[in-house]
Amino acid sequence: MSPILPLNRRSAALALTAALLVPALAACGSNDDKKTDGAASPSASASASAEPKAANLTVLAASSLTDVFKTAGAAYEKAHPGTKITFSFAGSQELAAQVKQGAPADALVTADTKTMDGLKAEVNDPAIIAKNRLVIAAGKDNPFKVAGLKDLADTKIKVVLAAPEVPVGRYSKQILDAQKIEVKPVSQEPNVRAVLSKVELGEADAGLVYKTDTIKSGDKVAVVDIPDAENAVASYPAASLKGSKNAEAAAAFVAWLSTPEAQKILQDAGFQKA
Repeated sequence: MSPILPLNRRSAALALTAALLVPALAACGSNDDKKTDGAASPSASASASAEPKAANLTVLAASSLTDVFKTAGAAYEKAHPGTKITFSFAGSQELAAQVKQGAPADALVTADTKTMDGLKAEVNDPAIIAKNRLVIAAGKDNPFKVAGLKDLADTKIKVVLAAPEVPVGRYSKQILDAQKIEVKPVSQEPNVRAVLSKVELGEADAGLVYKTDTIKSGDKVAVVDIPDAENAVASYPAASLKGSKNAEAAAAFVAWLSTPEAQKILQDAGFQKA
């Protein structure tokens, strides 16, 4: 049995014990700090790599992305269970008007930077995800033997173009003006798909469209390439909308469009690397 110390001696012993314990505890705390200083804690790491919450996303996209985005959307949904993407395709100028009017949507992809630049108050920082070039879509078997831009000036050829406020219409005017070629279109359409449809149906003999739009036309149209020196490059910026109710999920989808998986889908569909 330990001897009972007088009160004064017991107090002194307790004080000494406490003094000895403090450095030891401090050392333990220091070691713990060092362990977590160079690496995130398990909870922090889990948070950083966590998937965005599943959401129903509405993405406004340029008409020329119709086919490829259906493939891309399916791939994204498969990789992100629970997320559903609904696309709304139209001319970029029409999509921009919808955004300005407060249409309920989460992300936007246009066929030109000019349209996106006009929406700085409505979108987060955009990123270019793909590029495209123009071609001449001529009628089946190319009966008028259209070989280049200069042939579109022939008044015997019914040429259809997109309206000048539409990106592809603006690009068309740009390259025709640069070559000093005057074309009198029989109609000006609201988007590139409408231009292509007119040629496919035989309602026009030729039209200027994106190269990617002609891929699924088969033998309905004859594709006439335009030399790079006479062509224009269309850039496709993508951005999440500031008014989105699914901000995290929308940003994740826009970021995904620049990943190798998404880029392969775009390039397999004929789009050029961003």
